[in-house]
Amino acid sequence: MVSEACAAARALVASAHRITVLTGAGVSTDSGIPDFRSHEGVWADFTLETYLSDPEVRRDAWRARLTHPMWTARPNAAHLALVALERSGRLRTVITQNVDGLHQKAGSDPHRVLELHGTMHLTVCLDCGITRPMRDALERVAAGEAEPRCARCGGILKSATISFGQPLDAEVLRRARTAAIDCDVMLVAGTSLGVQPAAGLVGLAAKAGASVIICNAEPTPCDETADVVMHEPVGDVLPDLAAVPPVGQGTYRSWGDPSTW
Repeated sequence: MVSEACAAARALVASAHRITVLTGAGVSTDSGIPDFRSHEGVWADFTLETYLSDPEVRRDAWRARLTHPMWTARPNAAHLALVALERSGRLRTVITQNVDGLHQKAGSDPHRVLELHGTMHLTVCLDCGITRPMRDALERVAAGEAEPRCARCGGILKSATISFGQPLDAEVLRRARTAAIDCDVMLVAGTSLGVQPAAGLVGLAAKAGASVIICNAEPTPCDETADVVMHEPVGDVLPDLAAVPPVGQGTYRSWGDPSTW
């Protein structure tokens, strides 16, 4: 039996023509990636300042990166459902707080995926700024290096993810805000919405006139803002919504670039 909330969500998705999706860690748990505040495991609480100043923190971080379950993780039903929604022509953008790259691995257009918190698939030198594939550094760790350094300048390497004390990429955030105000439905999946500025995108979409659907295991601070709230598994909900056929023609509207407001 279809719940009232599921029926309401289906109706909103059926009439939507520009859907923006915001995903969090709960979308990747079925792929075997633990629902930590950061996908970088037991050392998720380090700050950028601590990482820079404490060699032991960096060595612990590299050991954790080497054995992280995301390297063997495969996309699950939730990721694949968003690919189907994109291919139906209705999904505009996937804004994700995840750093695992599973949306792209599932087949989402990389140009439509905005990684708010960066990616674990690259390293960045904190001195010269060059980025390289993470696998290059991990091969050096596996070969015995406790802390690989930048091959170009010898500087400190870190995963290209956002650590505590580090600002989000301004261009990624600008594009995320544009996607939030330029959709007719915002679908929020697998995130507790406890972290800013990601959580603020929900209110931004609602104020711009979008309908908001939230699917998360636990209540979120934005539930009162939403048109529909479902505390059901995202691996069940997203495939169900992606299978809903579109109705109507819809109309295009744009509020412009929020950086110009």
